[in-house]
Amino acid sequence: MFQRILIANRGEIALRIIRTAREMGVECVAVYSDVDDCALHTRMAHVAVPLGGVTPAESYLDMDKILKAAKDTGSEAIHPGYGFLSENAEFARRVKAAGLAWIGPPPEAITVMGDKIESRRAMVAAKVPCVPGLTDP
Repeated sequence: MFQRILIANRGEIALRIIRTAREMGVECVAVYSDVDDCALHTRMAHVAVPLGGVTPAESYLDMDKILKAAKDTGSEAIHPGYGFLSENAEFARRVKAAGLAWIGPPPEAITVMGDKIESRRAMVAAKVPCVPGLTDP
């Protein structure tokens, strides 16, 4: 079990993760952009770290800022929520390379599921019932 996790997301997504983590006795670190400085997830988390920026690209999608916030706060893991960086295999790899745990599917699974043909091949190989369709380009 982790002592502290960073939530790389905002709003209702972050709040749901915070509620569950609190029930499990895990501290949460919220990150936020300049426009979200008063958002509820920043007040509900144990620690809130400003990322700066106004747009998602300047804040919630900036991998370097999020990894730095995790390291600076002593977080042991990063939970991406959904959307933003949750389906970014490169980010998942960077989290692991930084010595942090990634709370989500393995980077390899993210890569496979991001490609329609590869994901269908993986499902067929795993004997998941599939509607007939394309498995070769």
